[in-house]
Amino acid sequence: MKTIRNEDVPSSPDYRHLSSIAGIAIDLRYATPDNFVGRDLYSPHDCAWLHRDAAAALERAVAWLAERRPGCKLLVLDALRPQRVQEELWAALQGTELLMYLADPARGSIHSYGMAVDITILDEQGRELDMGTGFDDLTELSHPALEPAMLASGALNAGQIANRELLRGAMFQAGFVGINSEWWHFDCGDRVQVRASFTRVL
Repeated sequence: MKTIRNEDVPSSPDYRHLSSIAGIAIDLRYATPDNFVGRDLYSPHDCAWLHRDAAAALERAVAWLAERRPGCKLLVLDALRPQRVQEELWAALQGTELLMYLADPARGSIHSYGMAVDITILDEQGRELDMGTGFDDLTELSHPALEPAMLASGALNAGQIANRELLRGAMFQAGFVGINSEWWHFDCGDRVQVRASFTRVL
């Protein structure tokens, strides 16, 4: 398995800083206490990076959204998550039912290859669109696979589902793939292929 240290990412041509992607907003929640662990997991590391393939795909998503909802903007909540941080998260969730929401560090998170993003949409006034839950709400309300049942029960409304579908529309046409349990998470391409052929950031 190919690896690179997080400290060496800035000097590698394989990665692009999020600041190089026009038209997005950035609020990396794991670099703040505003996450489910309740503390900054990233400092002093700069984790505002993506693999260049994912960065190019994100630019396609930006263009699609700008065409369909001028004034709205993609907000990146997480991008590159080094392996060492994935291990911290895994340790923090031991003994809880929340482990199902986290990739086993032994296998590797697609975030650790710079090939996944956690993302939402800001409206024309810079407010997050109502997706029915916040980021990292680790309950069934966050599961795209359960949206029809949640809509039928009234737990989610049609507007919230439409906002999620707008996000998926932008991401899917750009080459990202969603997962069943988190409306905000998207992998860039096939995760099996990513683990087999991309470099993991430690």
